[in-house]
Amino acid sequence: MTSVLTVILNWRTPDMTLKSVDSALIAMEGIPGAITVVDNASGDGSEEILRRAVADRGWSRVRVMQAGRNGGFGAGNNVGIRAGLPGGARPDYVYILNSDAFPAPDAIRLLLDHLETHPDVGFAGSYIHGVDGVPHTTCFRFPTIASELEGAARTGPITRALARHVVPMQIPDAGVMRVDWSAGCSLMMRQSVLDRIGDFDEGFFLYFEETDLCLRAARAGWPTDYVRASEVAHIGSESTGMKRWARTPRYWFDSRWRYFTKSHGRAYAALATLAHVAGGALWRLRCALGRRDIGNPPHFLRDLIAHSLSMGTRTPTTAPAVPEPGARTPARSQT
Repeated sequence: MTSVLTVILNWRTPDMTLKSVDSALIAMEGIPGAITVVDNASGDGSEEILRRAVADRGWSRVRVMQAGRNGGFGAGNNVGIRAGLPGGARPDYVYILNSDAFPAPDAIRLLLDHLETHPDVGFAGSYIHGVDGVPHTTCFRFPTIASELEGAARTGPITRALARHVVPMQIPDAGVMRVDWSAGCSLMMRQSVLDRIGDFDEGFFLYFEETDLCLRAARAGWPTDYVRASEVAHIGSESTGMKRWARTPRYWFDSRWRYFTKSHGRAYAALATLAHVAGGALWRLRCALGRRDIGNPPHFLRDLIAHSLSMGTRTPTTAPAVPEPGARTPARSQT
C-alpha cells in the first residue's frame, strides 16, 4: 500500500509542535505511514518534552528523533527523510510540515491523491492561510534577474512590464495550478524523485532550500503543483522571529547568494544583486517623494551590497555561516 512519511521539524517550540502533530495525526488517518518529529538541537529540553508527550498520549505512529546539530531547516528535515519509516522502509511519499502549521483533516489525503493520479508531477503544495483565515501566498515562480528588479522596485509600470517574472503567483480560487515552487510549510514529495535528485541541500541554512529543491526537480522533469483544496492553517515565523527582524540576518543573504550562484552562476548572481539594488533605489526615491515608510529592515540594501561583494571570492559550494548561539533559527516559516 502507498505510504507517507510526515516530517515535522522542531526548534524550541515543543508545545506548538505537539499541536501540529495532533493535526497531522488526524489528517493521516487511513493513510499508511508514520510521523517523525525531528528536534533540531534545541538545547532547551524540547526533545524530552516531545518524547514524554508522545509516550503519555500513546501516539504509536509518532517517532521523535534528535538531529544532533542545528544545521538548518533542510538539514533537520533530511534527518527525518533519510531515516525513512520505522523499521527502515522507504515511504512512497515524504510530507514536510512546519511545526507551526496545522493541516485540515483532508489536507494530506488531497495532496496524496493528486500525486497518485498525476504520476508526472513530482511535488504538491497546499493552500496556506493564517489562523485568522487570511491567505498566505505560498505559490511562486523561480527568482530571476527580472524578478529581483520588480520585487525591489514595487512600481506599477515595472510590475506590469515584468508580469511573467513576478515571483508570488495569484492564489487560485479552486483547482490545481502548476507552479515553479511551493513553500515547504506543507509540501509533499515523491520519494523516488528525492532518490534521483537528492534531498535538501544542506548548504542552505535557512530560506531558499525548497526553491532549490523544486528547481532541481523541475530540471529533472518533475514539476510542482499547487493544490488549492488542501488547506493548512499557519501561524508563521514563530521559530525564526522573521516578523520581528530588526535587521536581515546574514543567513538570508547567504541563502539568496547560494541559490543564484548554484542555479545560474556567479555572473548571474551579481547581476541579480545589481537589479535588486536598482529596484530598491527606485523604491526609496518614491518613498522619499511620497513621504512614506520604506518598509525594508534597516540597512537592507547596504547589507545586500556588502554581502555580495564579500561573496565574490568564495566558492558557491561554501556553506553559509551558522548564526551565533542564541540567534532565532529553524524550524522556520516562509510566509
